[in-house]
Amino acid sequence: MVKAHTLVVTANYTKDPPDGLDDSVWRKAQAVQFLIEGREKSIGSNGTVTTRALYTDDSLFFLFKWKDPARSIIKQSWKFDGQRWHHLKGNEDRIALLFEITRINKFATRGCAITCHSPADVPRENWKFATKTAAEKGDLWHWKAARSAPYNYADDAWLTVAGNPTGSYRETGRRKDNGAGGDVKNQTGDGGRPLFMQDPAKKPSVPGFLLLEESVKITDYSIFRTGDIIPFRLPVKPSGSRFDVKAISRHADGAWMVMLYRKLNTGHEDDVVFHPMKNYSFALAVFDDSGSDHSKATEPMTLKFSRK
Repeated sequence: MVKAHTLVVTANYTKDPPDGLDDSVWRKAQAVQFLIEGREKSIGSNGTVTTRALYTDDSLFFLFKWKDPARSIIKQSWKFDGQRWHHLKGNEDRIALLFEITRINKFATRGCAITCHSPADVPRENWKFATKTAAEKGDLWHWKAARSAPYNYADDAWLTVAGNPTGSYRETGRRKDNGAGGDVKNQTGDGGRPLFMQDPAKKPSVPGFLLLEESVKITDYSIFRTGDIIPFRLPVKPSGSRFDVKAISRHADGAWMVMLYRKLNTGHEDDVVFHPMKNYSFALAVFDDSGSDHSKATEPMTLKFSRK
């Protein structure tokens, strides 16, 4: 296995963009396996992610594959036991990529250790997912099996200095790109039961998920029966720069395949501009049924472009 700090991912040129996960054009891209490891527990102590990259005259495409026996999309869904509602155990699978928009000091040699992975002896509330100076900016692509996959995108954000509440347990440097997206928590004001359900007049466009735009407020809780399940996190229809990174995904045969793609230049200042004549430092993390900030991650990596 090649260590990630020596790894170069090369995007090969193709005139015709890949049409999905199984398009034969992916054969033009070299498959590279790299090690992911970290503190978070998952199936197996370590694992590998196989990646391929292609680019056209105007877009960049990645294809990732990694083993994961279970398709995790629960994200604390509600379940009715006949008397009370409670949250199911379980989170979601995710994959995240971080690129430099402007130079981040030591990111090229230390990767996520600079922005994400705090030392184990530092209290969790003091962890920082941020850059050290405002001049340093990162571009974060965050695909989430329960919250972004239903809309076929990876949530697009950017990274700067700490000071932005995340809604979890501390302030970070993560900012959402301009536009709509993300998700809302499906709960009443007291947090004791779901607030929304599937609109009976609308057939779910993505079976197994409850999209905010297809939901209605629950007015009669007597209609529910023991064992009924309602999602807790409702994906919001994305738009604007937050919707720049598109995705196609599939879980089959104990593995995820995720294709992420985006314009080389989105025209948005909260995104990295890819130019085939340059190289780009980046890092990657995989999350197994997890809502934690830390997971299995790569060492620093470099994206290069082959010449046409």
